[in-house]
Amino acid sequence: MVEIVAEVEVRPTEDLDKVKKALSTAISVTDFVVEEIAAGYRVVRAKCTSVECLEPLRNAIKAQQIGPAVRSYLHKHWRGGALTILMHKQAAYAGKVSLVDSERESPLGPIRIEVLGTEEEVNGVVEYLTGE
Repeated sequence: MVEIVAEVEVRPTEDLDKVKKALSTAISVTDFVVEEIAAGYRVVRAKCTSVECLEPLRNAIKAQQIGPAVRSYLHKHWRGGALTILMHKQAAYAGKVSLVDSERESPLGPIRIEVLGTEEEVNGVVEYLTGE
């Protein structure tokens, strides 16, 4: 069973509902957990155990016709049974997929999606997101 954990930092200058909307571009869950990590700083987390919760991300990838580029990115960030996806938060809020290689590439912090499972399960997630 694959485990998918998405999280994003909410900075003091950001609106929590807008950050949740950005996270919803990637993952379809109704239960967000908001945790205070420092004065004014929070983290929003969402978890699921089904690849179908990534349907919003899959649909955005198809709409933008960026499947091959995303597949290359995913293979680059895949280590055995773990896959890390970093999405530009502001682009996600606008409904666009913009993947980044490091947290520094997203000024307000990226959306981080961790996919954990067997190598076969993670490969299934890659196929789900980028397949036709």
